[in-house]
Amino acid sequence: MASPATAAVENLPQVLLLLHPAAFTIFGEEHFTSPKFRFLKAYESSLPLDEFLAANARSVRALLVSAATVVGAGILDLLPELRVIVTTSAGLDQLDLAECRRRGIRIASAGDIYSADVADCAVGLLIDVLRKISASNRYLRGKRIGIVGLGRIGLQVAKRLQQGFGCTVSYNSRKKKNPDQVPYPFYQDVRELAANSDALILCCGLTEQTRHAVDKEVLAALGKAGVIVNVARGAVVDEKEMVRCLVEGEIAGAGLDVFEDEPVVPKELMELDNVVLSPHSAVLTRESMMELARLVVGNLEAFFSNEPLLSEYEDD
Repeated sequence: MASPATAAVENLPQVLLLLHPAAFTIFGEEHFTSPKFRFLKAYESSLPLDEFLAANARSVRALLVSAATVVGAGILDLLPELRVIVTTSAGLDQLDLAECRRRGIRIASAGDIYSADVADCAVGLLIDVLRKISASNRYLRGKRIGIVGLGRIGLQVAKRLQQGFGCTVSYNSRKKKNPDQVPYPFYQDVRELAANSDALILCCGLTEQTRHAVDKEVLAALGKAGVIVNVARGAVVDEKEMVRCLVEGEIAGAGLDVFEDEPVVPKELMELDNVVLSPHSAVLTRESMMELARLVVGNLEAFFSNEPLLSEYEDD
């Protein structure tokens, strides 16, 4: 017979984990636990995923995922009672947002937890690239910076570059921001933004609209003196075309924290002096992980207490 303590734990609502979250490895699972829920770990079962979910998870109402956990209609069909997905990532390209919306499934993201750290990484990559490939009169100060995706991270990047380095900032985004709040020039077309920039910094989410948004034409518009920095998602750039441009000198350099087929990095990039590579580590600071753990637990506790989510994604 189970002890009262064991029975109490077994009666807690379950939070399904399809894959082992990277945040658990980096920071420790104990920081993501709560007396208000318990984890159901599909990845610890020897059963095929569909069999495990059919046998154990049909009543699960909450799912915790990371950027590596792809959730589409097939998975959702096996979770008929699912009502919320909490993700440890800021990007949501691993989720079928349209299908979640159709089924009334709410989504809570990492919000702006990573914004400052990713912005720091973007600026650091830009400085590193410029200082490696340029003479002393071609450092960062006064450069024309084009930002693709002026959300939380993009705004932090813009602030650092404008106030700290006297850069001129322009941007492209899903829609033009209120000019009273965001005074930077807006470009509807990414190619036109690139043509008017010394460096292009990618901070946008990955969607069907932004996949390969930086293509051959955009790279040509950026030109031989142009630099590209990507802290968004690897597939925002046509990676093969970017590699060709770097090898042939059609753009001046790149600072990359993300890659199209992670963890694979094109070997040509490893051999170039005008490229700075970072292993998708912009968010890996202890401070970010501490805030993430609090946010994840807070969102799940809020859901099970019928309270508003702390960082609910609003599909606009």
